[in-house]
Order: sequence, then structure tokens, then C-alpha cells
Amino acid sequence: MPFYIRSPHVQRATRATGAGEAILTPGDGAVGEVFHHHRGGQFAAHQRVYVLSEFDQQKVEPRFFYWYFSSRFRMVTRGGTAKSTVESLRRPMFTSFPVVLPPLDDQWRIADYLDRETATIDTLIEKQRSLIAGLKVRRGAAIEQGVNGRLTSAGAERATGPSWMGSIPVGWRSVPLWAMFRREKRTGFIDEPMVSVFRDYGVVFKSERANLNETAEDRSIYQLVEPGWFVVNRMKAWQGSVGVSFIRGISSGHYLCFRPLHEEDDRFLNWLFRSPQYRHGFAMLSRGVRPGQAEIDNDQLRQMTVVLPPLNEQRAIADRLDRETARIDTLIAKADRFIELAQERRAALITAAVTGQLEIPTEESAA
Repeated sequence: MPFYIRSPHVQRATRATGAGEAILTPGDGAVGEVFHHHRGGQFAAHQRVYVLSEFDQQKVEPRFFYWYFSSRFRMVTRGGTAKSTVESLRRPMFTSFPVVLPPLDDQWRIADYLDRETATIDTLIEKQRSLIAGLKVRRGAAIEQGVNGRLTSAGAERATGPSWMGSIPVGWRSVPLWAMFRREKRTGFIDEPMVSVFRDYGVVFKSERANLNETAEDRSIYQLVEPGWFVVNRMKAWQGSVGVSFIRGISSGHYLCFRPLHEEDDRFLNWLFRSPQYRHGFAMLSRGVRPGQAEIDNDQLRQMTVVLPPLNEQRAIADRLDRETARIDTLIAKADRFIELAQERRAALITAAVTGQLEIPTEESAA
């Protein structure tokens, strides 16, 4: 049976905590953001999920209440949540929440209308999400083929590379990372901008991306990063949070930062280290009690093998990947923007409908 937890994702359970039609929302965590409408039958709910049920069918159409509650209750949560370590709800926030009910026939009509219209919008959003997923697969495949030489050295004889890399063209070099980079930890640069390394973007200014990690008041503990330096989030390298920096700033003291000793192409190395193959390599070298806490240390990283084509081929690979990923990223950005606008349209439509600001067509006028 459905098991409603404190997230949008419904799980499954074998023991029921309730039955019948119900509206559910988490009491902490994603407060005011997650709402479920269970339309009948047995269900299970997490102990920190509030369950609203036993509707007076002579006064309240549960579907209308779901649309009204999920739209209007957000305002309550944004202005009046109790806060300790997480956002949380208290029972009085429910009991004092005002509900404005139109006549029952109007509730039915509004609910029918929103069921139809939101389903259409949700279908469009899902198509864009599927498009994005496909584009990301295509992007990863382009990078994977690029850094192993199958695009620039097609048909060339191949040799065995590192275990995570597979075969590489004959003529490519393999050198340990310690021969190309030396670890540096320079602190005290308090006036430099903060940088972070992200799985999807590499090394960027922290101010340019949403980041849950707060900057410490004592900025002297952060370490310098220069253009060309290799930066590794040691706890998330297995996820792809690594990159060659093209900017100057200061980063977390827990990162591993390496000064370059080489004359290779930085763009190629950034694509190489951030490729699916090397993400797998970082995962193989990371250690931890479970994958979510796997960590790579300096000694393991220094021994990692770096595969290097001739310099002119490095530049050709980087040029090609820059062009191909830029086109794909543009398409992804357009799809993301479509989803953002569609979600705004969806929210505005619901609010207008449940508050009487939108004239809902009758069956006769729709015909």
C-alpha cells in the first residue's frame, strides 16, 4: 500500500496506519512544499506526516480541499513555522487555518477543472523532464567518447588503459597524478571570493550557484585556488565533484587542492577528470562505511593514473567537447525554463481557481 513520507516520493508499506480519502503533508522537512491526496483504500503515513481526513461530504469535496489547501497553506508555512534544526508544523497552524468554501456544486466544478488542466500541464512538464534526461545521457556519452579518443582517433590501434578507462589509443601516455600536480594548502587570503566545486558545473564562484553550505565567519581557514589548479571535494569525488579551476578564489579547507606541474591542456584535463570514466575511477579509490560517505584521501589520489593524448589532440578534444556540450546545455536550459514557467502557470491557475478569481467554464460553455 502507499507509504507517505516527508518527501514527494511515495514509498510502499505492508502495515496500514489509515484508510479512506485523506490529504497528507509533512510536519517537518519539506514543509509547505509537499502535499498528497490519497483517494481511497488503506495507506501508511510517517509519524511526522499530518493526515487530514473524515471530510463532511455534505460540505466539502475532498478534491477541492486538496487544491485549496496545497495552494493556500504554503502562505502559512512561509510566515509562521516553528524553527529548531528544521522547519516544522504545529497543530494550531492547522486548526486556525481559514478555509473558504464555495457551494458544493462549485467545488466539484473547480476540482474537475483543475484535475483536467493540471494534468495537461503535468504531461508537458514530464515530457520536458524526459527530454532533459535524454540530453544529459547524450552529453555524458559525448564526453565519454571524447576523452577516450574514439572521436579524434577513430580507427586507431588501441591499448589497455586504467581499469576505469578501458582501452585508449596507442601513443597516449599514462602518468601518475603526483607527476602532474602537487598538493598545496595556502590559507589567509580573506579578501578572495569563495569558490566551490559542483558535480554538474566543476569549479565555480559560490555566489553563482545555490549552495546549502554556509561560509564560516573566519575566512582565514579557507584555502587558495588558482587557475589551472585541480580541486577535489574529497567526500564527493565519487559523484563527480572535481574539476580544474579557471578562476581564482578560496575554497573549503576540506577540499584537496593541487598546483599544476605540467604543460598539458587544462580544458582537456577538466573534461577528463569530470568524465564518466574518471568519476568511476574516483569511486573505486574512495573508501567509507557506505557509498554516501565514501571519501578519497591524498595518498590514494596521488597514485591515480592520468591518460594523456598528444597536446594537439588534447586541444582538439577540448574544442569539440566545448562545442557539443554548449549546444546540449542550451537545449537543457530552454527545457528547464519551460518547466519553470509551466510550474508558475500551474500554481497561479490553482490559486486563481480556488479563490474565485477565475471563471470556471461550465460543461455547456465548454461545449
